[in-house]
This record gives sequence, structure tokens and C-alpha cells, in this order.
Amino acid sequence: MQAKEKKLVLLAPVIALLIVFVFSLTLFPSVQVKPRQLPIAVVNEDQGVEISGQPKLNMGETIVETIRQAPTAPGEEPAVEWVVVKDEDAARQGLNDKDYYAALVIPQDFSAKQASLRTPSPSSPELRIYLNQGLNAAAAAAAGQVLNGVVDTLSEKIRAQVLDAFQAQGATLSPDQAAALAVPIAKKVTNVNEIGTKSANCNAPISLFQPLWMASMACSAVLFLAFGKSAASDRKRSLATKLVHIGAGAVVALIVGFGFAWIAEAMIGLAIPQFVDTALFLALAFFSFFLLITAVVSWLGLKGIAVFALMLFFGAPLLALAPEMMSPFYRDWIHPWLPMRFMVDGLRELFFFGKGLSWNHAVAALTWIGAGGAAVTLASALKSGAAEKRRRQDSAFR
Repeated sequence: MQAKEKKLVLLAPVIALLIVFVFSLTLFPSVQVKPRQLPIAVVNEDQGVEISGQPKLNMGETIVETIRQAPTAPGEEPAVEWVVVKDEDAARQGLNDKDYYAALVIPQDFSAKQASLRTPSPSSPELRIYLNQGLNAAAAAAAGQVLNGVVDTLSEKIRAQVLDAFQAQGATLSPDQAAALAVPIAKKVTNVNEIGTKSANCNAPISLFQPLWMASMACSAVLFLAFGKSAASDRKRSLATKLVHIGAGAVVALIVGFGFAWIAEAMIGLAIPQFVDTALFLALAFFSFFLLITAVVSWLGLKGIAVFALMLFFGAPLLALAPEMMSPFYRDWIHPWLPMRFMVDGLRELFFFGKGLSWNHAVAALTWIGAGGAAVTLASALKSGAAEKRRRQDSAFR
């Protein structure tokens, strides 16, 4: 065995371990996922209750104060960011505006019903919980676990207080009181912006991203090969070629948008609530990605495609996570720079929030990304024209 072959043999395990390490980096965001500052709305509508010989009791205020002052481990971010909201309508609006993953509503008669647990006619108080499934099903489930824990803790505390009071008085529980204390606090859980049964468990927007992103990479490469070899005698003709190049991408985007929407609905079986709006949005997302990739390829050549392949590889695992479920590094430094997140956000609005295609944050972001890509692509015509001019000058001097 020659020296070169021996070196390759020794390098083989190093290269293999390096590849394993690099590919393992994609697992980091989804390992040991836990919420950090998950926004949950709290509404206290409790009117309190007057008890003879005691100050006015308002359990709603006590609950809000208790959960907001919950202890946090030193050096760690709190799991929940409790946001006090004025009323239930405002909380529902915040859920629809994607401000909160869940909401806890304390009704007006909470204290009165809690006080009734010590009377011959007990009535269990109720807390209302809203889970915003459409925003992110996993984050909403995590918020639901937190709120269920809050309700269960309160139930245990109220049960213990009532039983201690009866024991101190030497009284016995009536059948109605015993039944009420079995569940001292009732809870009503409502899913809002529901994901339905044909949404790939809320992952439909993410499922549609990968094929569209890969298609935009392929289209950019093919059209670059088609138009990149067209020799332009001057900058004007080079600019015209770039415009035709961009126009061809726009035509492909419309075909892909409507074709992909049909495939998703008719063949894959996903629920597409607003077909035309979804198709147009997919076309916009494809065209935006196409322009972004074309801009890089226009200056770096086909090797620039590798940047977007890596972006797909490392960025895709983050799209299924809510930002509040990511580590601070990924949340602050990686997620904000992923252009594909705007496609996922826009599809969530179309699929789960009942909103049609409009000038929202996702559409605006994709439009600006596409406009920037088009500008950079057209600017490359100056490079092409200058190169062609130098070539002609060199030929003239020979």
C-alpha cells in the first residue's frame, strides 16, 4: 500500500465522523425542546364575593398574582410569559392575531361559586381555557399542559381548604358537597383556529415548503443554464436577457402554484380551504425563492445553489417549532434569517385562521425578498456587459 493510500485509509474515519457531526447539527433544535416565555393571556373578570365578617374575597386576583409570581430556576428563562388582558373578547382577538398560544379566562362568578362550596348548595367554579392550535399545535399543547397544571394545583388547594374548614367545625359533608369537592374547579377547554383532520397534524404548511423550495432551486438552475450561456454584446442586451429570464420564472411560478395546490388537495388529501388564494400564495412564494436563488447564482454560478441546499437542510427542522420552543441561539440568530418561514406563516393564516390572501406580514416579506433578488439579478447584467466589453477590447488589440 502506497503512502497516499495509507493516508486516505487513516482519513476515512475522520471524514466519516466529521460528516456525522455536521449532519447531527440538524438534531440540536429538536432535542430537549422546552418552552421559554410562551405567551399566554390571562383574563380576570371575577367580581369577587362579600362574606359576612370577612373582607371581600376575589379569588381571580389571587390566581393571577400567584401564577405571575411563580418561581423560576436561577439562570433560566421562565417557561411562560403571562399577559394580563382586559376581557375575554380582547383575549380571543389576540389569539386570532397570533399573539398568544393560549388564554385563561376567570369568569365573573368564580369567587361566588368557590364560596358556595362551603354551603348546602355548592356549585363548582369554572375556568375557561382556549388553545390556539393553528399558531403551533405543539406550543399550544405545551401551553395547555401548563394551564391544566395550574387548574389542578388550584383544585387541590381549594379542596384542602374546604375540608380543613369542615373538620375545624366538626361538620360532615353532604352528598352534594362531596360531589362538588371531587372536582372543586371545573375547566372548559376550547380549541380555536383548529387544525382539522386533514392538515398533517398542523404540519401541512411545513410539508408543502420542502417540495416548493427544491423546485425553486431546480428551476433556478435550469433557467440559469438556459439564459446564462446567451452571449450579450452589450449591457442593454444583457439586461433584456435578465428580464426575460425573470419573466420565465414568473410563468413557471404560476404553473407551479396552481399545480402544487391541486396536487396537495386532490392527490395528497390535504384540506385546502381557499384554493385560488392558496395557489396564488404558493406562486408568490415560489417566485420569491426563485428570484433569491437566481440572484446568488447570477453572481456565483451554479455553485451558489449549495447555499440554499444547506439552508434547506439546517432550516427545515426549525420550521415545525415555535420560536418560544427553540434555544436562544436558534431563536435569536438562525430563525429570523430563514426566508422560508414567511411561506409557512402565510400558509398557516390561509389554512387555520380563515384569512384570505391579503397584504399581510408574510406576503410583504416574500415580496421584498423577491424584489431584492430581482434587483441583484438585474445588477449582474452590468457585470456581464462589462465582461463582454473587455473581451471585445482584448480581441481588438490582438
